[in-house]
Amino acid sequence: MPLDPRAKRFLSTLAVVNPANVAALTLSERRSALRDLMSFSGPAEAVGGVENRTLPGADGALTVRVYTPAEVEPGKSLPGLIYFHGGGLVAGSLDTHDPICRSLTNASECRVVSVDYRLAPEHPFPAAVMDAYGATRWIAEHASDLGIDPDRLGVCGDSAGATLAAVVCQTASATQWMRLACQFLLCPIMDFAGDSASRRSFAQGYLVDPATLEHDLRHYLGPDVDRADPRVSPLRAPQLRNLPPTCIHTAEFDPLRDEGRTYAQRLQSAGVKTTYRCHPGMIHLFYGMGALIPYAGAAFKLMGADIRCLLT
Repeated sequence: MPLDPRAKRFLSTLAVVNPANVAALTLSERRSALRDLMSFSGPAEAVGGVENRTLPGADGALTVRVYTPAEVEPGKSLPGLIYFHGGGLVAGSLDTHDPICRSLTNASECRVVSVDYRLAPEHPFPAAVMDAYGATRWIAEHASDLGIDPDRLGVCGDSAGATLAAVVCQTASATQWMRLACQFLLCPIMDFAGDSASRRSFAQGYLVDPATLEHDLRHYLGPDVDRADPRVSPLRAPQLRNLPPTCIHTAEFDPLRDEGRTYAQRLQSAGVKTTYRCHPGMIHLFYGMGALIPYAGAAFKLMGADIRCLLT
């Protein structure tokens, strides 16, 4: 299928305003660029409730934002989805990805808990991993206080946030501390150390490019960290048995497409119940640009249906 015309027009516009040298961006410019990009999410969906809370983190308090779906009976216990936002682990926030969380909570009929994990370079690897896992443990232990059924709690993330979600699942499985009900990975970065046909085919002009990935990784990792470490590149984990049921969504014209598909194939080979979908004609982050790419609305309905299947 060809690239969706609306996505194509967006990419043409973006090419005009994109910096010529991404590697030279300051962190402030990188974060501002993501905020500007996420402004194309369109009007935020009305939900049943939004509440900011704090929980103890590995190095101080973490803020989380709890979303309740629209038209939910007060006090009703619901399935839960812990969400980690994208942004290359150096950018993004609860606010930039607020529209995505609103769409996810309504579509999935879950309470969504968005985690404001620490960003690099102020807090380099493994700070984000520690925050993601620590927040997941705390939420699991206090699920009932959040109106969440502890037996129907999963993790979710998009882009680099999906990296964190996958690492959390692998860590939970390895430590046998808890059994998560599912993981939902949206356009995930699964291998910061690798290459793939989609990375080569869509290396330029498709929103995510090697320069951006290298820029973010340089700030996220210290000089002595191996980018093949499974906590950085979860596709590199030596074994994937005993992970929770999984759903992975990718986009046809996303450089990261193939690593998401390969992870799904590895999970299936390891005996993990896995659903894989690739959205035709779409680019990375299409789901966050509903004002320009109306298909995002239909995609959220499909994501919600998949999540509900995992948590019922």
